[in-house]
Amino acid sequence: MTLKQRKPFKYILLFLLCISVHSAFAQYNQTGRQRTLPTRDTLKQTRQVSDDELLDSLRKKEENKHDSVIYNSKFIRVTNELLLNDSTQTFAIDTGISRFENYSPLLDPRNPRIHLGYTGLSQRSLLFEPVKTIGFDMGMHALDIYTLQPQDINYYNTRVAYSNLSLFNGFGSSAEQLFKVIHTQNIKPNWNVGFNLNFNGSKGFYSNSSVLGQNVSGLNAAIFTWYESKSKRYNLLANATFNNLKAPETGSILNDNVFTSPPGTVFFKANAPVRLPNSYENWNDKGIYIKQFYYLGRIDSLNKGKENSKVLPTQRVSHTLNIKNGRYNYIESGVDTYNVFPDYYYSSNRSRDSTVYTHIQNEFSYSFYLRSKSVKFVKNELKLDLGLVHDFWHYAQFVSDTALNQYGAKYIHQDRVQNTTFQDITLKAKLGYRFSDRIGLDADFRQIVQGRDFGNYLYDAKLNLAGGGRVGKVVLEAYTQNSSPPLVYTDWISNHYIFHNNFSNQKTTSLSFNYINAPLQFDVKVEYFLISNYLYFTAQDGGNDAHPAQLGNDINLLKISVGKSLKWRNLHFDNYVVYQKTDYQSTLRTPEIYTYSNLYLTKTFFNVLQSAVGINVRYNSEYVAPSYAVGLGQFYNGPNVTFSSYPIASVYFKATLQRTNLFLMYDYANQGLSSKGYYTVNRYPQQDHLIKFGVSWTFYN
Repeated sequence: MTLKQRKPFKYILLFLLCISVHSAFAQYNQTGRQRTLPTRDTLKQTRQVSDDELLDSLRKKEENKHDSVIYNSKFIRVTNELLLNDSTQTFAIDTGISRFENYSPLLDPRNPRIHLGYTGLSQRSLLFEPVKTIGFDMGMHALDIYTLQPQDINYYNTRVAYSNLSLFNGFGSSAEQLFKVIHTQNIKPNWNVGFNLNFNGSKGFYSNSSVLGQNVSGLNAAIFTWYESKSKRYNLLANATFNNLKAPETGSILNDNVFTSPPGTVFFKANAPVRLPNSYENWNDKGIYIKQFYYLGRIDSLNKGKENSKVLPTQRVSHTLNIKNGRYNYIESGVDTYNVFPDYYYSSNRSRDSTVYTHIQNEFSYSFYLRSKSVKFVKNELKLDLGLVHDFWHYAQFVSDTALNQYGAKYIHQDRVQNTTFQDITLKAKLGYRFSDRIGLDADFRQIVQGRDFGNYLYDAKLNLAGGGRVGKVVLEAYTQNSSPPLVYTDWISNHYIFHNNFSNQKTTSLSFNYINAPLQFDVKVEYFLISNYLYFTAQDGGNDAHPAQLGNDINLLKISVGKSLKWRNLHFDNYVVYQKTDYQSTLRTPEIYTYSNLYLTKTFFNVLQSAVGINVRYNSEYVAPSYAVGLGQFYNGPNVTFSSYPIASVYFKATLQRTNLFLMYDYANQGLSSKGYYTVNRYPQQDHLIKFGVSWTFYN
């Protein structure tokens, strides 16, 4: 069979594999945001060939002749929208095993999360993490890290078709089941297309996993394209995304003493009764994103003819269209026997709460770059970006209610209780000046000048100071922000929660110092935050009546983060420590100290098998645990419960062989030594010890 005859079978096989995994897992959420774009290639080194040889090999392949080139990651270049903001640049894809065991967004060492038990359930940051956005906000973010958004899409430029399949699972368990697919290829030298598929069929560690409503089920899908004209002046980035996430909201298991029961107590976790057996949230959205930009005037090139070349414009005009339609649903059937909800307004045994929205955003911008024609034009460069953003919003809320028909009989119907349309206009400006290749100043201004959120602003300034060699660099940043309260705080109508509040805008002022030294693998960041009119959810003492509140006093918070990696021969020791101190610890409910350490030994066998074996340990100091409001999707300050805190250790082995990466990990290996288990949220026990494995296959053909 010739090569051309085999190609259709390759794609049919890939399609059938995706369908089979989807059937096995039901549906799946993404395991996290796209990785950053490191450039390390851990594949086996092959003989360096010239560009002419590579092109000749490709021609031979098309002619069904013998192909002498071994395809690898050097044929695949990747970028994203952020990297294309000021220039056209690409990087080599990551084929290494660094952080491969941290496959879930819940396991990010530098962004720890609290959650309801496992990947796919509601979560929020363990540490204080401000949101630097302005304008309208629904306020529903508990499942955000599992979604695939337009800004998360990577774009590729490939000489050969590239596919990557990743599978993560519990060994002999269905507690976590994740699967990811990426495929991309160039249909022309300057035009690339591809798609992403992510599935999650995790069943968790507690309650009845055979009940569909108590299992996570989600799907992320995206198709994307990048077109660059032959003249290098015009670029088109486009993608279509779809997210459908279902997360059970059981109100936790009935047994609140699962880790403190007397010895000999019989408890079957797989059949543990829950407070709400038929309750879940379902978030879905779909969107189209198109960004076009055109370079005017002179075009400069940096590292021309090399893999790390850049196309630098002197003028640029761009337009971005973002259309998104989404829905937040809460579904619950049955009587609230255990008083999970504070009350009901429409039905005592049925909730069908729905919030739908449509968002259409148009952004127009013009960029001007003034630099010398000299080869060293990185010095004395002036950059100015001006933009106008128009946002159109429409949202509506529906609840399930009963009414009488013309015959006097009751019937159930969806009643629309809110229906609002509005617009915002935002002016944007960015100013940057590079005094030299070591000193740069950037300023970013955003102001809503008309519409519902008039007066919102974000002013940000940053100074970069870089030294040579092992000196490192310093980044000084300051910003001030004024943002409207999210919708869920001010106007929210559902079966169990109704809010109508008139809160002031929340204001945040921040100063930060960041020192980064890559050669020494050391970084430290000191941040100070002053927050006025802080918005949060709370409840009466010992109650479950979660409701929004606004703090009348200012909050001061100091946050210090330090990272350091040590190496001796093949032994590595990575460390990250965060210290937080605030005068309102009981309101923010975050720990003062968080640490992550990773000790591992690397070894290469037979000159091809690169491996690492190690142990990582996470720890945070004690803090008052937040509670979770079922049906509202919000963490709130409930009962003042403080759980004991113990280190969480995991032992792992990972390796890469040619185009395959794999790991085997014993997660929470120290369970039973210092404690039987742990909590991060009141009433929601976290995962048990579990052997996990992951494998990632890469194909170049």
